Amino acid sequence: MIKVGIVGGTGYTGVELLRILSKHTHVEIVVVTSRTDAGVNVSTIYPNLRRTINLVFSPPDIEILCQCDVVFFATPNGTAMQMAPALLAKGVKVIDLSADFRLKNVAVWEQWYEPIHACPELVASAVYGLPEYHREAIANAQLVACPGCYPTAVQLGFLPLLELGLIDTHGLIADVKSGVSGAGRKAELATLMSEAGESFKAYSVHGHRHLPEIQQGLELMAQQPVELTFVPHLTPMIRGIHATLYGRLTQDISLTEVYRVYQQRYGQELFVDVLNIGAHADTRNVRGSNYCQIALHQPQGKNTLVVLSVIDNLVKGASGQAVQAMNIMCGFAEDEGLQALALYP
Repeated sequence: MIKVGIVGGTGYTGVELLRILSKHTHVEIVVVTSRTDAGVNVSTIYPNLRRTINLVFSPPDIEILCQCDVVFFATPNGTAMQMAPALLAKGVKVIDLSADFRLKNVAVWEQWYEPIHACPELVASAVYGLPEYHREAIANAQLVACPGCYPTAVQLGFLPLLELGLIDTHGLIADVKSGVSGAGRKAELATLMSEAGESFKAYSVHGHRHLPEIQQGLELMAQQPVELTFVPHLTPMIRGIHATLYGRLTQDISLTEVYRVYQQRYGQELFVDVLNIGAHADTRNVRGSNYCQIALHQPQGKNTLVVLSVIDNLVKGASGQAVQAMNIMCGFAEDEGLQALALYP
């Protein structure tokens, strides 16, 4: 049994961590922090956790958090990097769901996020927490940077093709849609359902801050520079990421052969499900689960391959993937606490 702390327990990724970890047989949640709701019972804010989580939100206290074996940061960007050094010095494993340690180039991080990174010396040792590509490194990690939701769907979709050099790395396109929960639990006009409902829009077309993270991952997989056009969209649904990915095949191979490549690459992966040829991936089929479903298409049999990749942005795109990484780090079964099937309808 390990002791777990969650910093930032009142946001969507925080409550999702509580939901998942409450059913984990090897975890005792000992502290959940919130500056705003300190002193309030967790189940008062989230009644869905009544009779499951009997804790009170407390202010973040390094001394208390240092008594944990693992600490999750479900916080805005810029928080984990302030507290992680002290926790790591005490031997605590840190899993950060924000972007503080995702980018290896600190100058690029500072361009897209904060003016100054508080602990650039830790960036090199942070392991990017995409289990399907970095499993061995995660197993030996003390600090894991949990991938973003957009980057997870895009990287898992392109991974088998890039590893084998089956698509042209020039001109890749990721056309990706997200539910409104991806913006976090805050009062923001653009993500209110009365504003987003009955509407559909692209945003940050000039450049989204997940772009360098996606590009960094794809270039590592391809072992060469990658040119990517990434356009995110906001859709009037609560949960879900739907990535439609386009690339030109570099070889004259059939869709059946591409399908076999994906089956071989992901056949032993617990949380990546490659659908049968002709299927269309649907966000509702992964809602509430840690699965990524992938479908492959080759329109008119030409050399453009279309990959459909769907995840729940709060589970495989955030908290579920973070727990998956924790399981690997601590030597637990990788699917411990993550066996929940998708909700339907």
